[in-house]
Amino acid sequence: MRKVWIIYLLLLACFAFYVLDYRAQSQVNDQRAMGGLRGSMDEKYVMVTFQMGIDYWKSSLKGFEDAAQGLNVSVEYRGATQRDVHEQRTVLEQVIAKKPAGIAISAMHAEELTATINKAVEAGIPVVLFDSDAPGSRAYSFLGTNNYAAGAAAAGRIAELTGGQGKLAIITVPDQQNHLDRTQGFADTIAANFPDLSVVVIKNGKGDPLYSRQAAEEILQSFPDVAGIFTTEANGGIGVAEAVREFRPVVAGPKIVSFDTDKGTLDLVKSGDINATMAQGTWNMGYWAMQFLFSLNHNMNENRNPGSMRVPQQVDTGITIVTRQNVNDYYAK
Repeated sequence: MRKVWIIYLLLLACFAFYVLDYRAQSQVNDQRAMGGLRGSMDEKYVMVTFQMGIDYWKSSLKGFEDAAQGLNVSVEYRGATQRDVHEQRTVLEQVIAKKPAGIAISAMHAEELTATINKAVEAGIPVVLFDSDAPGSRAYSFLGTNNYAAGAAAAGRIAELTGGQGKLAIITVPDQQNHLDRTQGFADTIAANFPDLSVVVIKNGKGDPLYSRQAAEEILQSFPDVAGIFTTEANGGIGVAEAVREFRPVVAGPKIVSFDTDKGTLDLVKSGDINATMAQGTWNMGYWAMQFLFSLNHNMNENRNPGSMRVPQQVDTGITIVTRQNVNDYYAK
């Protein structure tokens, strides 16, 4: 009986040793895997935008930088200083000439930038698009809001605010793909689901608060009974709110649904001048843009390495609706 117990204890000890050895080997393998997912600081990835000084890009850039820190690579932020597609193309050409490890770009104008994006890909530089797509280009992936669905969600919100009745207007940026999609999603949803609402005018706000204000003033003059205005970007919302305050200082003006969560827009939501704004997953755009570029640069997206992350062609980074009730949650901490 004593021998049986000795054998039992020996077996138990062997099993315990096996478990401890397995855990140790697993930790080593995990560390090796983590080491394999790290680059070097001379590996530079570049984010390219337009109007690069505005608040909107801060969250995307933060996500880009956060991912780069985890991967042990370096980043550079470049972009057109103005809303100028020719300047953005020039900046992109300059970036390509330096042959970075990868480029994440938000395309101000899809068609105008397609050839230059393709030039980067043909030069062997991984390119992913974020926020604003260039669907005809050879970029590997697009990360951004499903803008058609976001426009549809904005339509549902403005229908609630107006009680489902009245005339509506849209102020947008007609030469930028993401704004075209938001406009189409909004207009289609109103036409299909809300028979007592109608979109009576669409105007170009040029992504600028002054132009958007002028567009809103023209709408208020031509359609004094307009029930709601949807603006597809943040500067438009600010301009529309200013116009409504001036034209309707006493009587309630049209309901306003805007886009994005820069501080100026959030302040106007908090004050009630803007009724709601659509918040995009901008940090996710930047973070996963970096992850995808790193994967592409290290040939981790090839079939010969089936265990690696595969880069999808399109990723929806999500949307939420910000109102006076939850606006405090969206201020930068």
